Amino acid sequence: MEQATPDPERLWQPAPLEPLSHPDAGLESMMTENNFSLKKIEISVSEAEKRTGRNAMNMQETYTAYLIETRSVEHNDGQSVLTDSLWRRYSEFELLRNYLLVYYPHIVVPPLPEKRAEFVWHKLSADNMDPDFVERRRIGLENFLLRVASHPILCRDKIFYLFLTQEGNWKETVNETGFQLKADSRLKALNATFRVKNPDKRFIELKHYSDELQSVISHLLRVRARVADRLYGVYKVHGNYGRVFSEWSAIEKEMGDGLQSAGHHMDVYASSIDDILEDEEHYADQLKEYLFYAEALRAVCRKHELMQYDLEMAAQDLASKKQQCEELATGTVRTFSLKGMTTKLFGQETPEQREARIKMLEEQIKEGEQQLKSKNLEGREFVRNAWADIERFKEQKNHDLKEALISYAVMQISMCKKGIQVWTNAKECFSKM
Repeated sequence: MEQATPDPERLWQPAPLEPLSHPDAGLESMMTENNFSLKKIEISVSEAEKRTGRNAMNMQETYTAYLIETRSVEHNDGQSVLTDSLWRRYSEFELLRNYLLVYYPHIVVPPLPEKRAEFVWHKLSADNMDPDFVERRRIGLENFLLRVASHPILCRDKIFYLFLTQEGNWKETVNETGFQLKADSRLKALNATFRVKNPDKRFIELKHYSDELQSVISHLLRVRARVADRLYGVYKVHGNYGRVFSEWSAIEKEMGDGLQSAGHHMDVYASSIDDILEDEEHYADQLKEYLFYAEALRAVCRKHELMQYDLEMAAQDLASKKQQCEELATGTVRTFSLKGMTTKLFGQETPEQREARIKMLEEQIKEGEQQLKSKNLEGREFVRNAWADIERFKEQKNHDLKEALISYAVMQISMCKKGIQVWTNAKECFSKM
């Protein structure tokens, strides 16, 4: 039997930790884990299963688990390797993504599919346990893993590798990294947004772009949902033609066969809308991915604002200490300070006290200069890495959305042709009467 060719969109190839020369190296990416041998791996989320268990509060809950399969495509000794598989809940995918957001703040981390259905039309269930929704989310979760596996940096992360291969104690391994403690608080991020004095214009523009991208895609999805509602109605109303033609055929002798055939074509046309709109949901989900990518872009911008705010606060603190040191050395106070008021009330410091304070401030200034230099270097490194990943993301976005919109247009053209064909068939039926 001829061996099936693996899907190239599911391949993940571990390798050395050097950066890849090209960010669009497909879905083949690299990693080294101790004595882990070089091989290609196919990744898929192949199945979804409804389960019942107890949560952290010891309360019974119903949830969906997803089967992740990783299969070796190539091996050093040329022998085939059995498929490895494990089950993950949606919350574990969330944990993985939260970890990636903290440890790779300069990267536009791929988003997860929606947890609950959004932008639904009236025949589409908003229940997150609905089989059709679970299936679409399964596809979205697989796409998330493939996005991470294709990323030149994220693909080499040990936690990501363990997510694919280690079912037991994976959560404990993630929590041991302490990533929750490194996460920036929302209040701190909000504070930085309003108090940063010299924001980078490129990141301001990027934040505005992400807001606008989210807005236009949201509007597009709402329009599509309204069109789907109306289209569904139009198609189903054609079923009335089928019923009427069928009833009419019963009272006609010469015209009966033609009317019956035309009614059959109308019934087929009316029932075809269910499959058409189901296929449309695939394109809607592609748009939703970039709707959620907008928040990933904003996360990079917020991190830059936090770093810029910390840099400005460090520079301000250093300038204040230098001023204090100068005032102590010269004996002049340029600005109002609590220390100046204390001196007036309780008398001057002794020369020894002043010298001790100057020495302490000089040490703090030296330390502050080192911290400021370090923050400057860290900030420049962040900007360089972030902008490289943003450019990679832009190429990906332009390619994906172009393909999705072209495919959607082709689908609409095909749908119109089917409508023309139905009435052409009906015309032929009427001509034979």
